[in-house]
Amino acid sequence: MTTRYSALSLFREGLAGQTGWQPAWRSPEPKPSYDAIVIGGGGHGLATAYYLAKNHNIARVAVLEKGWIGGGNTGRNTTVVRSNYYYPESVELYGLAHRLYEGLSKDLNYNVMLSQRGMVNLCHSTAEMEIGARTVNAMQINGIDAELFSPEDVRRVAPIYNFSPDARFPVFGGIWQGRAGTARHDAVAWGYARAASRLGVDIIQNCEITDFIIEGGRCRGVQTSRGAIRAERIGMAVAGHSSVLAAKAGFRLPINSYALQACVSEPVKPILDTVVLSPGCGVYVSQSDKGEIVIGGGLDRIPSYAQRGNLPTLEMVIAGVLEMFPIFGQLKLMRQWAGIVDVVPDSSPIIGESPLPGLFLNCGWGTGGFKAIPAGGTLLANLLATGKHNDISRPFDLDRFATGRLIDEAAGSGIAH
Repeated sequence: MTTRYSALSLFREGLAGQTGWQPAWRSPEPKPSYDAIVIGGGGHGLATAYYLAKNHNIARVAVLEKGWIGGGNTGRNTTVVRSNYYYPESVELYGLAHRLYEGLSKDLNYNVMLSQRGMVNLCHSTAEMEIGARTVNAMQINGIDAELFSPEDVRRVAPIYNFSPDARFPVFGGIWQGRAGTARHDAVAWGYARAASRLGVDIIQNCEITDFIIEGGRCRGVQTSRGAIRAERIGMAVAGHSSVLAAKAGFRLPINSYALQACVSEPVKPILDTVVLSPGCGVYVSQSDKGEIVIGGGLDRIPSYAQRGNLPTLEMVIAGVLEMFPIFGQLKLMRQWAGIVDVVPDSSPIIGESPLPGLFLNCGWGTGGFKAIPAGGTLLANLLATGKHNDISRPFDLDRFATGRLIDEAAGSGIAH
């Protein structure tokens, strides 16, 4: 059993020369069978396993990860946590995730470094302010904390923004969510992995899915690079590679995979204590606890599985940053990377049973996956445990593409897909 973190354990290990710490999670050999299998060792997969054990007392669970824990999109995002979406279905979904994030460090006994520093979505014209007012009204009606900011309010929270009279994108105001902020992406993955392992979940890395075991028209397990592993309930949370595994299972998903780039500057002293998003510039910016300026933008326009992105998109994002914050022109770029996001036609996730009975889906999050990790894990765990939707996950079932009841959140990311 992994040691529970506390002030006493820290003090005791300090006296012992830090020699008593155990690995954060176990790395066992895979068993021939489990009660449930979760494919994908990112945030959503690890959260699913944790909530299966915690909420449903199903601990004979294997998390199968092709690479290493948190090596995919969970470790390749810009760490923003928010719930300021438009439609009631999305508000319920992301609101659940936001509430769970607020208690996650205590729940997992692991500091996920949630920093609720607020986020402002800028408006650059009178027309955008009118849309912003309507959006704030809708959010408030749906129970989300939202406020319409004036230019003076924006200047108060982001004084280093370009407020020059000849700015290409002048500030007319913005949409503010005070509970929004950031969390440490690695800590979220490690916290869930450690907590799930404490409850008996087997976390198996370097275990690639090569095929699905299908018997009697139902998924009964998976073939892996480490042998066959069987279970009657299998969940899939593999983000941009969802369509690849779906093809192995014999069906197609309405998903296109794109690279979503991000980058960070060299660290500087605290200069920006909120998250700022400019739809006009196509960029959002925050500052990490280490002082790096964290920069994100829109998708690369060509479908790809390359975790690096392309130079033209990066150039466009950096140009947008300099429009927003000319002061950053002196900074050196330190790192750049890309995650592979899974975009569906209505830019809302897919949660539910797949066309192959026994195989359940958690995918299609596009650019919103990290902020939704606790909710995605909770809802997929409920599906695996009960075989049924609850009220929050039901609208996001795959069948909405047949019935036409789409949840069009293309503008919800703030950066056009």
